[in-house]
Amino acid sequence: MIKKVTVVGYNSENAYFYIDDKTNHGFLIDPGFEADKLLKVVEENKWVIEAILITHGHFDHIGAIEEIREVLKCKVYAGEKAYLYLENPRYNLGYYYEKEIIISDYITLAEGEKVCLEANQDLYLKLMETPGHTADSVIYFNEKENIAFVGDTIFKGTHGRTDLPGSSEEAMQESLRKIFKLDKNMILYPGHSEETTVGEEI
Repeated sequence: MIKKVTVVGYNSENAYFYIDDKTNHGFLIDPGFEADKLLKVVEENKWVIEAILITHGHFDHIGAIEEIREVLKCKVYAGEKAYLYLENPRYNLGYYYEKEIIISDYITLAEGEKVCLEANQDLYLKLMETPGHTADSVIYFNEKENIAFVGDTIFKGTHGRTDLPGSSEEAMQESLRKIFKLDKNMILYPGHSEETTVGEEI
């Protein structure tokens, strides 16, 4: 099951819960704001969140991580270049927010690595590096269920900005070519805007 929760801070952002219906365990992707709101959703549904997954290190995708992790005692996963943003308030744009954001305790995943639920190893997400919007941008996808959480790499009808620290239009175009090789029916869940599919975006 996938549940989108739109959270609001400096802007609005889509946080996603990817939950195993059999065990009620799952992942939380990109909790940017409103930790209390997201924790309430977890409590009401009696979910066990095993890990938080970060698509990239901008403040509007990581702002609620520490509050949530303190309560849920869950792991945090990110791409191999996450340190460029998670540990640098200038690159993660935290100066737009109410305080500097620095996240130093996280686990990195390399291209093609999977993170699996401990409660059900059949439920997993695989990482694909998709730099462009940021140098550390990644997506998490499951080819069996034909879904992908794509952060700010791709939106419905457009792609993420490439005019920010660490951005690259050339890298973005290469990352889009990688995504476009996925199944055309794969549903894409972006950090902003509505979901779309690979085929629609091609």
